[in-house]
Amino acid sequence: MLELDQKINTQFAGLVVRKDLVKTVKGNAIVPSYVLEYLLGQYCATHDEATIQTGIETVKEILRKHYVHRNEAGLIRSHIKEKGRYKVIDKVGVDLNDRNNRYEAAFENLGVKKVLVDSNTVKKHPKLLVGGVWCICDIEYEFTEDANASPWLLSSLKPIQLSHFDFDAYIAARQQFSMDEWLDVLMQSIGLNPQVFSRRSKLIQLVRLIPFCERNYNLLELGPKGTGKSHIFSEFSPHGTLVSGGEATLAKLFINNNTGKIGLVGYWDVVAMDEFAGSNKRPDIKLIDTLKNYMANKSFNRGTGPQGAEASMVFIGNTSHTVPYMLKHANLFLDLPETYRNTDGQAILDRMHWFLPGWEMENLRSDMFSQGYGFVVDYLAEILRSLRNHDYADGYQTYFSLSADISTRDRDGIHKTFSGLMKILFPHGEANKEEIEELLKLAVEGRKRVKDQLMRIDSTYAAVNFAYTDTAGHLFPVTTLEEQQYPHHYHAIVNFEEDDSSLTALFDQPVTQTLTPDKTPLLKEKHVTVLENQSGISYDHLFGPYLAEATQITLTDPYIRMFYQIRNLMEFLETVIKHKPEDSEVRVHLLTTEDEFKGDQQTDNLEKIKSACLAAGVGFTWEYDLSVTIHARHIITNHGWKILLDRGLDIFQSYDMSDSLILANRLQQFRMCKAFEVTYIRHEVVMQSAS
Repeated sequence: MLELDQKINTQFAGLVVRKDLVKTVKGNAIVPSYVLEYLLGQYCATHDEATIQTGIETVKEILRKHYVHRNEAGLIRSHIKEKGRYKVIDKVGVDLNDRNNRYEAAFENLGVKKVLVDSNTVKKHPKLLVGGVWCICDIEYEFTEDANASPWLLSSLKPIQLSHFDFDAYIAARQQFSMDEWLDVLMQSIGLNPQVFSRRSKLIQLVRLIPFCERNYNLLELGPKGTGKSHIFSEFSPHGTLVSGGEATLAKLFINNNTGKIGLVGYWDVVAMDEFAGSNKRPDIKLIDTLKNYMANKSFNRGTGPQGAEASMVFIGNTSHTVPYMLKHANLFLDLPETYRNTDGQAILDRMHWFLPGWEMENLRSDMFSQGYGFVVDYLAEILRSLRNHDYADGYQTYFSLSADISTRDRDGIHKTFSGLMKILFPHGEANKEEIEELLKLAVEGRKRVKDQLMRIDSTYAAVNFAYTDTAGHLFPVTTLEEQQYPHHYHAIVNFEEDDSSLTALFDQPVTQTLTPDKTPLLKEKHVTVLENQSGISYDHLFGPYLAEATQITLTDPYIRMFYQIRNLMEFLETVIKHKPEDSEVRVHLLTTEDEFKGDQQTDNLEKIKSACLAAGVGFTWEYDLSVTIHARHIITNHGWKILLDRGLDIFQSYDMSDSLILANRLQQFRMCKAFEVTYIRHEVVMQSAS
């Protein structure tokens, strides 16, 4: 076990489960993860391997006997008839039959309707009336000759969710973890492998949890398909429900005027609307008006008097264009229905507390899923739900204050996001200045993304200085990643009346000095910064022009050991080959350190690179520094340049190197970067020939 997994098991004994077990037991059962983890939590919440294996078999047996597969529903109904009573795991919904004055349940997979339910069960579990709930039920069958009577009877019902928890124990155990450790605990708890995500990506993933712990939180996420946008809202918590955008009606979401029945927002903590994007869709104007009022005032009125609710709203949609395309031709809301981009619909967008940049999330692949330990998700879901009663919105004010011209609506969005992040990461309310600043910047950034795009749609929105100051009065402007990555598109006005592609540039330089991949670097001394999750960066762009005229190059990087690092080296040499004249030869010398455990394999790989490069006119040599540990990482050329690399060649985040049919594997500019800096300085040194 990893050290973190051991710590999780020690501090949260009996409340965690190995996350890869879900796939092991799921089979072909179409059932949410929280249902499976509820069962795993009963039998496999341990790190003892023998107990885990026994528990897996127990859970599999329970699913085999009691989970209702739709294609076996007839067999299960027969069991119930023959035995008179049988236990099933199914999704159960309840409706009131007002003609007969009784509640009747419908079992989704079993295919049984009009199952009698007593009023006390419905009062105890009102969510049965809206959307349905996964339950463990005892259902009985008793034949009757009365044609109006149902032979089915619900004997007992237990929703699959945690019945109780010790919040104080949770807080005490949380304090035993650093922020980095806790980030990884939460990532593993939602089923993701923290080792393949950057820190920024981890934080963005966890923003998806804010609606579960913050009342009336409005979150928008737009991004490419396959990035797991809806997973959290369909699989993670028994307190959230996911509905298709096409199924979101006034009656379903708010209130049915014919029956007086309250909709989803009255019963669920989180209502997520999937498939929200689609420029050809025509949403109901009345629904937009009701949504607009609810998102602003936490209430709605459909002629029956005002009704209040606490459900957070999440809007999820796919994008069909790249970020630079959207910024050049319109805005980041380009894929939303036109109704949401006109005057009435803009009010919906303006009520979004945070705009999650889904384009920063990679398509989910096998190595992104966790095999370590994390919370049984219904335990974490209950913790988050209890945190809805807490408020950390002013937690930053000891150290920082927001810019005075930030409007009340913008400030509310920032406050709710910051409060949510504090609840998730620091539920005990204690964080240092640096940690608080990181969360505050992220909270400001997501709200700024909303407002900046609204300003591109409607010029009547006033410009806002999204910034904060510290107690010494220093001002810190906040920018979005796409603003720094594509400043020439971001800081531009799109003239929609003339042509969507008509741009008038307002700024030629980025807000901060960052490397923009669209412009070729000039051969001059400079310092560039690449941001975490930035893409469009390659060795060709970073180093190519500075290596073009060199005949001798020395690369110093202590970490050329593991396969991906060896591959980075090979790609660096490819850049040397691309930029050298065809009729010239170049010598490249590597100074690195030998791997303590796999030195022979490391040497063998370097020998293969040496042989491969000879055919291209590159003489590659290397040496292991045996005397001291190398700290500096740099490139030195014999024509007067020294390039300082704070991360060496290791600038890219994890990607699937085994899939040769993805662009990230073929082209560096399609990989997301780690945060790093490069400094180019003139260095008049005559280099010695490498032996």
